[in-house]
Amino acid sequence: MSFLELINIHKSYDSAPLLCGVNFAVERGEIACLLGSSGSGKTTLLRILAGLEETEAGRILLEGQELTHVPAHQRGVVLMFQDYALFPHKTVAENVAFGLRYAPTTDSPVKSNRVARELLVPKVEAMLALVGLEGFGARDVNSLSGGERQRVALARSLAPQPRLLLLDEPLGALDRNLRERLLEELPTILRQVGVTTVTVTHDQEEALALADRVILLHEGRAVQQGAPEAVYAAPANAWVARFLGLQNLFSAKVVAAHHVEIALGVLELAETITLPPPGSTGTVLIQPWGIQPTENGRLRAHVVKRSFHGSYYRVEVDCGGTSLSFTQGLRQPAPRVGMELSFNLEPAALRWLG
Repeated sequence: MSFLELINIHKSYDSAPLLCGVNFAVERGEIACLLGSSGSGKTTLLRILAGLEETEAGRILLEGQELTHVPAHQRGVVLMFQDYALFPHKTVAENVAFGLRYAPTTDSPVKSNRVARELLVPKVEAMLALVGLEGFGARDVNSLSGGERQRVALARSLAPQPRLLLLDEPLGALDRNLRERLLEELPTILRQVGVTTVTVTHDQEEALALADRVILLHEGRAVQQGAPEAVYAAPANAWVARFLGLQNLFSAKVVAAHHVEIALGVLELAETITLPPPGSTGTVLIQPWGIQPTENGRLRAHVVKRSFHGSYYRVEVDCGGTSLSFTQGLRQPAPRVGMELSFNLEPAALRWLG
């Protein structure tokens, strides 16, 4: 049995269905990320897990315990809001200490485990040290930067030692430089504590970098879940591929074993890819890493667009009226717009999406 299980969750607003039988599971200690476009129900699911909203149907199990109708304050679950919701009239230490005063016990979230006053100070100091804010206890929270406020909110959320931590767009309010730094630090902190975490984001790169497991929501359902590497390498369908930023999608027809025909011609797929019978139609994805410019490539194209992304270039080419995009590292000469090039396609980079 998984640590957290959501079974057939349904929810509607104004008679319009939002969640239509969502199912997913999270293992103990995992960082799981709910990923989807705006309106896909990510935050609603988070609020249902926190006990702030009721499901219309379905079950929630945490460590085998039925949580579906348990009040929010008895769940042992902590939700860190997107705006951090710090108390402006309290110091940093007082904000962190707030959650400790009536923290649930680890064996029974229904019982109060009020932390003794003499233990509050060392506990608060330990939490602040964990998030890199040693010596900040006496500070006014209104004087803190966005990143520091985020760390205080995280320390306050972790202090009660919740069974489950919920994060709503935890990095969404930060500038890019700070966001990238905390994107590296946040998983380290969560894994050091060992808390099982479910977070919400609409940012694909953030989800892939942060999570042990991503759960993609579309049209009210969890359409794919798994390790970020596995989901990116083998999207379940064309929507998942497009949402992850994979652009090389083509209508295809199966013409023989391991061979499909698309606008670029007949392509060979890896033998590990299972195809339907010849004559079947579907969609083929060409992963960007599978496009390999070379002097004697079978396919020819010219560069129509090039954009710099810091550690790599994203290149778009036109191949006889068919557009393709790929990435190229900085060690190779930067391709110029209008430049002619030839390339091959790596069979392992081709995916049949049905």
